[in-house]
Amino acid sequence: QVQLVESGGGLVQAGGSLRLSCAASGRTFSTYAMAWFRQAPGKEREFVAAIRRSGISTYYGDSVKGRFTISRDNAKNTVYLQMNSLKPEDTAVYYCAARSNSGSYYRQTEYDYWGQGTQVTVSS
Repeated sequence: QVQLVESGGGLVQAGGSLRLSCAASGRTFSTYAMAWFRQAPGKEREFVAAIRRSGISTYYGDSVKGRFTISRDNAKNTVYLQMNSLKPEDTAVYYCAARSNSGSYYRQTEYDYWGQGTQVTVSS
């Protein structure tokens, strides 16, 4: 079992930055690939970014490429999402997710554990 707790959300003006953190419980954090998804009101949950167990490879959704950066610190059992040049359309609840299996990084059904989410609101 892995428990995930997100933090770092809030209200920011367009063009600003935020850094989200996701702290994981347990001693096996390094065996999980990690990802961020988001869900805006009235929309389906959307893939944002993912990172391999080692942190060497990362993957991004088209809407955030070049603006967001995912990283992890296995010694601290934490994954981060640095969000720059934020836009009003980035407004959503952001969820951290973990998976131990292999498969697509982009599909939410591949992930075994989810955090409770943190709200990000970008004002214009």
